Amino acid sequence: MTTAEPFIENNKIPDGKPLSVRFGRMVRAQPLGAAGAFVVLLMIFAAIFAEYITPYDPENSSYEFMLVGPSADFLMGTDQFGRDIFSRVIFGARTALMVGFICAIIGSSIGLVIGVGSAYFGGRIDLYVQRVIDIFMAFPLIIMALAIISIFGNGTDKVIIAITIPFIPRCARVVRSSALAVREMPYVDAARSIGYSHIRIIMRHIAPNVMAPFLIMLTAFLGEAILLEASLSFLGLGVQEPTPAWGLMLQGGTEYAESAPWVAIWPGLAITIAVFGFNLFGDAVRDILDPRLRANS
Repeated sequence: MTTAEPFIENNKIPDGKPLSVRFGRMVRAQPLGAAGAFVVLLMIFAAIFAEYITPYDPENSSYEFMLVGPSADFLMGTDQFGRDIFSRVIFGARTALMVGFICAIIGSSIGLVIGVGSAYFGGRIDLYVQRVIDIFMAFPLIIMALAIISIFGNGTDKVIIAITIPFIPRCARVVRSSALAVREMPYVDAARSIGYSHIRIIMRHIAPNVMAPFLIMLTAFLGEAILLEASLSFLGLGVQEPTPAWGLMLQGGTEYAESAPWVAIWPGLAITIAVFGFNLFGDAVRDILDPRLRANS
């Protein structure tokens, strides 16, 4: 028997409760979080297996089937170019998740490094870094993203840059506030006194103790990134045709709001469910990781 086996023997964890029981308790304690996690997992499944789920090529146009309503052949109808909306919605999940995860992970990770470094070194370094962060945070997310898009231009890679940059100072500010408290802990002073390097102290003693706010910001950024990508694509500044993207589909559907409302309804519903699901999941992660909320529950 290996050292790891006693912890999961017979599907039990150290307190003796089966994993299924603990999972059921978690779902009952966080029903909305479980619903959000289900939406997230469903989106990931759809994005990974989009080729096997969709009945048609999402970029294949057919003028013979323009603006056909929902039917057995086209579950969500077709758009103004005769493309199957169901196929485009499923492939749009891949675009949304790709942009969302890349922006959230890169933005949060860079913010983690800046926030921890600023708090640890303090002094003039912290002063200058925080003033730069104040400048970036003075602009709303969408305004900052629009400004960056106007500089770099359109395209999926440009959208990722435009969404990632505004995330960095927001994560850095939150992580810094936690790192300031960790920096004053006795074990950090002890590490300094025995001659540990700055990198070792940061990596072994400070960064691991600010992972809770980091993960909370990461999950929150996922929903924001999806919404920002859809907003920029809706304005014609994000993902370009013929790439399936929910915001781009919503933009094209506004012209047919009366004659073919399904063109705009389905991508709009997909955006709503995705952002709502990620927000619910992020709130549950916050409740689980925040000891103050955990103590009051």
